[in-house]
Amino acid sequence: MPRFAANLSMLYNDVDFLDRFAAAARDGFKAVEFLFPYAFAPDVLAAKLKEHGLQQVLFNAPPGNWDAGERGMACLPGREAEFRANFAKALEYAQALNCPRVHTMAGLMPAGADHATLRATYVANLRSAAAMAAPLGINVLMEPINPRDMPGYFLSRQDQAHAVVAEVGAPNLKVQMDLYHLQIVEGDLAMNIRRYLPTGNVGHMQIAGVPERHEPDVGEINYAYLFKLLDEVGYDGWLGCEYRPARGAAKDATSDGLGWVKPWL
Repeated sequence: MPRFAANLSMLYNDVDFLDRFAAAARDGFKAVEFLFPYAFAPDVLAAKLKEHGLQQVLFNAPPGNWDAGERGMACLPGREAEFRANFAKALEYAQALNCPRVHTMAGLMPAGADHATLRATYVANLRSAAAMAAPLGINVLMEPINPRDMPGYFLSRQDQAHAVVAEVGAPNLKVQMDLYHLQIVEGDLAMNIRRYLPTGNVGHMQIAGVPERHEPDVGEINYAYLFKLLDEVGYDGWLGCEYRPARGAAKDATSDGLGWVKPWL
């Protein structure tokens, strides 16, 4: 049976961030994920997880200057030392939160940059991150992101990501398969699931409705079918609910929109 993690960066936006742990637990979630934890001390977040009986399943390494438009630096030549320092900080949080996965964003391609150079930098940085994380039992994740939501992002396709996994050759480097991004870029979700899940190289999955990125029962994807398919192929990981409630930050917008998942929770 699929297991669902509430994405606290996108859900429960009608309450302050630290109150979202309680809200998710009240609605029946047993796990959470979010984009970035760095605005809070690790012990504060760990206390919230413990208080509400929640498991932290994923967060992102520092992406560079997010407010200035940066979306990671793993593919950017010349910033390798910064990448390693940021990833070391992420590992400190992962240990404190007992989180087994850290996603490191690839970054936006600079205008005129040589793609082969960007890819070589990306591979080298991921190899370094995997080596840093391995002794801690932590998986490093890489996520293809669709170019409509994030134009110019270095990684957009599943085959690209899995080729990097093969080249790096580290058993703790995994692909984050977000079915929202996958549907926009490639489609053919069921066949992609059947192709990649048995490889063991998919470390986490996320869901949202397409095209608006609202609740999964709104839009063009038949998630009930896909949830059964995930059981058939033996996926026992988490499904991150990384979507924007259709009612936005209105009071109880997230909770009122959870009819799609209540049978599974």
